[in-house]
Amino acid sequence: MINTDSVLHGFTDLKNLDDLGPIVLNQAKGIYVYDQSGKKYLDANSGLWNSVVGFDHPRMIEVAKKQYEKFSGYHSFFGRISEPAVRLADKLIEISPFSRGKVFFTNSGSEANDTTVKLLWFINRRKGKPQRRKIITRINSYHGVTAVSASMTGKPYNSEFGLPLEGFIHSACPHYWKFGHEGESEEAFTIRMGEDLENIIQKEGPESIAGFFAEPVMGAGGVIPPSQGYFDLVQTILKRYDIPFIADEVICGFGRTGNLWGSQTYNIQPDIVIASKCITSGFFPLGAVILGERMTQQMMDASYEAEEFFHGFTAGGHPVGCALALEAIDIIINEKMIENVRRLEPIFMGGLKKFEGLDHIGEARGVGLMGALEMVQDKKSKKSFDGSISIGERVANKCIENGLICRPLGPSIVLCPPFITTDDEMEIIFDTLDKTLKKVFSEVKSLI
Repeated sequence: MINTDSVLHGFTDLKNLDDLGPIVLNQAKGIYVYDQSGKKYLDANSGLWNSVVGFDHPRMIEVAKKQYEKFSGYHSFFGRISEPAVRLADKLIEISPFSRGKVFFTNSGSEANDTTVKLLWFINRRKGKPQRRKIITRINSYHGVTAVSASMTGKPYNSEFGLPLEGFIHSACPHYWKFGHEGESEEAFTIRMGEDLENIIQKEGPESIAGFFAEPVMGAGGVIPPSQGYFDLVQTILKRYDIPFIADEVICGFGRTGNLWGSQTYNIQPDIVIASKCITSGFFPLGAVILGERMTQQMMDASYEAEEFFHGFTAGGHPVGCALALEAIDIIINEKMIENVRRLEPIFMGGLKKFEGLDHIGEARGVGLMGALEMVQDKKSKKSFDGSISIGERVANKCIENGLICRPLGPSIVLCPPFITTDDEMEIIFDTLDKTLKKVFSEVKSLI
């Protein structure tokens, strides 16, 4: 067995890890991964949302080999760029919500969000509006882990780092089940969410707001689809104050919601799209900022005046990553991956909804192939389990014992299976989860 003492794990309950030890994986096939002892796990979280065409797709492996042999790596600085990066930029504009635009490459979604904030600041300074710097996101949203993108992320744990930075503001979370008032209709809740956003804009001053960032579905917030009509209302408000809408499609992009973009699912017309995760199906770290025509013009005007856009990453636009992204996008579109997401969606959501019959499942929610189960101590009052019970960790750990990988997010269990998942594999997911939940709920009865 490998000694793992030298590894520092992120987003991990380290006390729990001390007791259980890490799982060291060394092989994968289809949607399954194998640890060093040979135990097999069905990964119902697609790695980290991203390994959607499977861990060993032969086309992806072959493209990587060929590209490494031809041109193994290069940067995108000083007017030089690899051919695969040029072709990928063209492809991303072609399939984006925009008819024209430009693409800036990063290594991750965090870097792409961080880049976009700097881009907005840069544009506004060159337009003579340096005060237009504030960024609005939502409570419980997730946009990354750099100092800037973590400031955008509306999670309480970022206070551990003294974040958010000044000028990063979080509007209300549009989770109707959790935050709707007693007797409040979903329509009325959406109106209240809009009022909250507009009140923030007016309080801060619209002339100080650089942009509004939103995930079509909050992913790491626990798979929270917006309340009915939410984005229609939000877009009306943003247009009223000329505030750019940046769609963070890091998780939703490339098919996860049943459309190529989550923006299509919720009728969002963004000014900028942030992409990562599924763009290479997990075969290479890559992110992209996709600018629509209006933002492209503003960006180019600012850059011409300043002579440069003073920003970039050594491996941004890496030829191997871009070649893999081109292949992954082709597989997702032309091997009917999105069609399979749509076909599986009623099976997937139906399987989740059945768990609402259990005593401690308060809500089953999701869209496409992303879903979550919210666990509660009491369904009627929606009272949460005490934090000391660590209900999410308990369920996830028991799932691991039973050969299923799912993700705990506070009191929720999140599932986002790969796009190649079969009906039989979907049945395995839900049978294993059913057995696991019933076992854990039985064990915690004495603790509540």
